[in-house]
Amino acid sequence: MNLFNPLGFARNGILTDLSLLLLRITFGGLMLVNHGLSKLDKLMAGGEIKFASVFGMGPEVSLGLAVFAEVLCAGMVAFGLLTRMAVVPLIITMLVAAFVIHGDDPFKKMESALLYLIPFIVIFWQGAGKFSIDEYIS
Repeated sequence: MNLFNPLGFARNGILTDLSLLLLRITFGGLMLVNHGLSKLDKLMAGGEIKFASVFGMGPEVSLGLAVFAEVLCAGMVAFGLLTRMAVVPLIITMLVAAFVIHGDDPFKKMESALLYLIPFIVIFWQGAGKFSIDEYIS
C-alpha cells in the first residue's frame, strides 16, 4: 500500500477526465444559471441599463460582453464545446469582476469571482477531457 496514494488512484486516466467533467458542468452550469441568466434578463428587458461601465465601454456593451461570457461561453464550457476558446472570455470576465469591479472592495466581494476564476484556468490548461463534445468531434 502506497502511503501517499492509499486508494491507488492513477494520476492520468479516467479520474482526470471525470474531474474535468465535474469542473466543467459545475462551474459552467453555475455561471450560466446563477449569473448569466439574470444578466440576460436585464439585457433583454429593455429600458435603461444599469450596469458597470468597464474600461469606458458603456453599460450596454459591458453587459453584452458579460452576457456573452456568462451565458453562451459558460454553456459551451459545461457541454465541452470549443472549451479552451470558450473559457477565455470567462477568465477575462472573472479577472475584470475581481480586480476592476471589486478591486477597491473588501476581499469578500471579489472572492466569488476568484472562486470561479481558478477552475476556469484549470479547464483552460487541461482542456475539456474525454467526456466532452470536443473529444467526440475530434
